[in-house]
Amino acid sequence: MTEQKTVRVVAAEIHKEGQFLITQRRPSAVFPLLWEFPSGKVEPGETDEEALKREILERLGVEIAIDGLSMELHHDYEDYGLDFVVYSCRLLSENLQKLRVNDWRFVAPSELDQYQFPAADFQTVQRLLYPNE
Repeated sequence: MTEQKTVRVVAAEIHKEGQFLITQRRPSAVFPLLWEFPSGKVEPGETDEEALKREILERLGVEIAIDGLSMELHHDYEDYGLDFVVYSCRLLSENLQKLRVNDWRFVAPSELDQYQFPAADFQTVQRLLYPNE
């Protein structure tokens, strides 16, 4: 039996006027056109913070400030495990671009259930909406 590969992904929990920033995956991506918190893989030699800042810049063309750890969770997909680490972040500019995302939008917490998320992101949504469960 081979050991399952684990991928570390960092995500940004970005608030603006009571809404969360979510992005839509590109049609060619794994989980095409599903919504997620802006995120990306941590590359070898990178810290979580370096990876998150790089991914947000590459995907949305903006810089962020990281305020702290929001949550960590592990999710097993069929072929790999995912260590999913979410950080509370602030945008340092408002000039969001669709560089490596299909779309982006700010969504009220009550509207998040109208968007389809991959399983790990769905767990994050549940924790944000129902923190005491």
